[in-house]
Amino acid sequence: MCFRLEMDRTAAEKRSNLILALDLPSFEPHKLLSRSLNLLEDVHPYICAVKINRHLVLPLGLFDGIQRIVKVAQDLGLPTIMDCKINDIGNTNRVITELYYNAGFDAVIANPFVGWDEGLQPVFEMAKRKRRGVILLVYMSHEGAWEGYGQEAIDPKTGKITFQYLVFAGKALSWNADGAVVGATFPEKIEEVYAVLNKHVPIYSPGVGVQGGRIKDAVEAGARYLIVGRTITLAEDPAETAKLLSDTINRCTKKTI
Repeated sequence: MCFRLEMDRTAAEKRSNLILALDLPSFEPHKLLSRSLNLLEDVHPYICAVKINRHLVLPLGLFDGIQRIVKVAQDLGLPTIMDCKINDIGNTNRVITELYYNAGFDAVIANPFVGWDEGLQPVFEMAKRKRRGVILLVYMSHEGAWEGYGQEAIDPKTGKITFQYLVFAGKALSWNADGAVVGATFPEKIEEVYAVLNKHVPIYSPGVGVQGGRIKDAVEAGARYLIVGRTITLAEDPAETAKLLSDTINRCTKKTI
């Protein structure tokens, strides 16, 4: 089953469009693995996938602790996404992608700034060969995102001046990406990207909670999946927090249907 269909299936079975970003403080590396596994065990009924960043991969090792986390997540019925923001030359991108897929990840996040030819083409080819997913980074969730993703650009199809994130949205569509990341902190950007993608490419939105993004705004603007990290991982009761967030997403989603 391809990644996009796997996400659809899991979201339906779990009745949740909440993705856990497994963000944990790195100052206790000896506790990272056990805390990660305990968190997954606690919150798995309320989430539809798990996203892992490099600040877990670096201390735990890709084919050591991370592979164990990925295996447990998948045993719990959760697809896994590697937030590696692939952004190098094609040969390097191919190797990076293959390594993460071989470690068990179901999808990787890639940065379209690097382009297609000798850039992300090998990533998409690898994904197709292994029946995995590629999610494109269209607009990030932090304040400085406008300096890159929000800069003016020439639309390669029309020759008109537009914004870089809208060009990237077009690439997500034409490259047949499995998702597009747009920060929940910028619902107006989600709305613009959704107008390009419609329902052809689902929008994944990080930034809810600690960064200030609001579930209602992101969902109404067109976000399909909400990615939440520290609001859950640093909560006194992660399971209860995840349940509350998932329920809120469901309520907001029903109002938009």
